[in-house]
Amino acid sequence: MAPQEPQFDVRLAQSAEDVRAAQALRYDVFVRELGGGGADVDHDQCLEKDRFDPFVDHLLLRDHARDHAPVVGVYRVLRDDQARAAGQFYSESEYDLSALKASGRRLMELGRSCLHAQYRGGAAMFHLWQALADYVAAHQIDILFGVASFHGTNAAALAQPLSLLHHRHLAPPALRVRARAEQYHPMDLLPEDQIDRKQAMLETPALIKAYLRLGGVVGEGAWTDHEFNTTDVCLIMDTARLNARQKQIYTSPRGQS
Repeated sequence: MAPQEPQFDVRLAQSAEDVRAAQALRYDVFVRELGGGGADVDHDQCLEKDRFDPFVDHLLLRDHARDHAPVVGVYRVLRDDQARAAGQFYSESEYDLSALKASGRRLMELGRSCLHAQYRGGAAMFHLWQALADYVAAHQIDILFGVASFHGTNAAALAQPLSLLHHRHLAPPALRVRARAEQYHPMDLLPEDQIDRKQAMLETPALIKAYLRLGGVVGEGAWTDHEFNTTDVCLIMDTARLNARQKQIYTSPRGQS
């Protein structure tokens, strides 16, 4: 018998149980699969959580074609008003966000995006992004940003993709955040004429490539996150500068299946 087609639905978490479902999927992906950790990870309950979870909104992607409609994708969003309540944005521990905060524009941080392994490469991420589009429109967000990760902490091994990001996708000065000094690593590891673009793109995670296609740019410097076993870059998207084709994902009706 052929597997049943997914029946996706995306909603905001409404209860502690919903948040735990998001944290459980995050544990599967970030801890079990990618080897991440952190002081707040609950290994006994298999939950990846941190102090920001009570302040954010959690977008949950469920597949109603499966028993009990499990959560198969999550996105965590932190608006500027929520960040004030939390005391800071999550990524402020890694990046100096002064340029963004001084812009006077409505900010929202994206984070903890992940999909269950069985749902990657298909329509699942599209449904999450359509829900994110609705959220962005509803809250009149001007700037989207957040850290995105390469697996592993050896930045030198990522010379091709990091150099490509620095030379061809660096944010304009008015939006250019900078990695903090403690774990700062330069991204211009190769001269621009030594970049193998094909190899660099092959080594770039799909989510980062998706942000670049939407007109995303990066801050200056990478951050080495030893707890999560990643090398992070800060991606920034100015929604006003998206071209018509790119902007469609933020204005088209949410797809249903």
